[in-house]
Amino acid sequence: MELEVASLALLCILFLIIALIYSSVGFGGGSSYLALLALMSVSFYAMRSLALVCNIVVVGGSVYWFLKNRHFKLSEFLPFVVTSVPMAFLGASYKLTEQVFFLVLGIVLVLVALILFWQTTHLEVLEREPIKTYPNWINYFLGGSIGLLSGLVGIGGGIFLAPVLYYLKWGPPTKIAALASFFILVNSISALSGLIYSDDFKISFGAAIFLGLSVFIGGQLGVRYSFKNLSSKTIRRLTALLVLIVGVRVLLINALAL
Repeated sequence: MELEVASLALLCILFLIIALIYSSVGFGGGSSYLALLALMSVSFYAMRSLALVCNIVVVGGSVYWFLKNRHFKLSEFLPFVVTSVPMAFLGASYKLTEQVFFLVLGIVLVLVALILFWQTTHLEVLEREPIKTYPNWINYFLGGSIGLLSGLVGIGGGIFLAPVLYYLKWGPPTKIAALASFFILVNSISALSGLIYSDDFKISFGAAIFLGLSVFIGGQLGVRYSFKNLSSKTIRRLTALLVLIVGVRVLLINALAL
């Protein structure tokens, strides 16, 4: 995978912005990295590898911040990750054809866009409802199923897990954000290991260094200075619109060859 200098420079700027926005709410930005890489016609092996590396760089800082500020509840987070980690490894090590990969990716991007749109209209209402408790088997099931999907396409899965937990009223927003960060980190590491194990880890180290540095800067800014008060609803809607457009494009052009 070799990107032209202009394309790489543009990606660095966009990746920095994505990392800044997503890290402020506990996410890594993997779905949006994949969307942009798909627009740049990057190979599907390199797409997953790059997105996972960038995820790890971003959420590593988020997890550290949540630990430092004592928002981290490992005993409550473990039921999600004990099933998600092996399933993310299996998903990443499973050899998809290029057409099937883009079909799954397109569907995932469209779902992510719909989730983001949904959050802009329902999140404030859900946050006012009382916290509820659920049996651990639900946490195991959510972790495993989202982990498998995450490994297949090369994301951490927090973008799926967090909205479900908000809907279930599993915990306060800060706790859910902390779990999402940890969930993304361990799943991304597991999925990356799966790619290496299956010999599908394909990456340009030059591009990885520049993009990794960009998301590190954006992630550190975002996790320290929450941007939730800066037109969060508008940012989510614009991000959702971008991801939706790319998701439909991936389905029609890359997956179905229309």
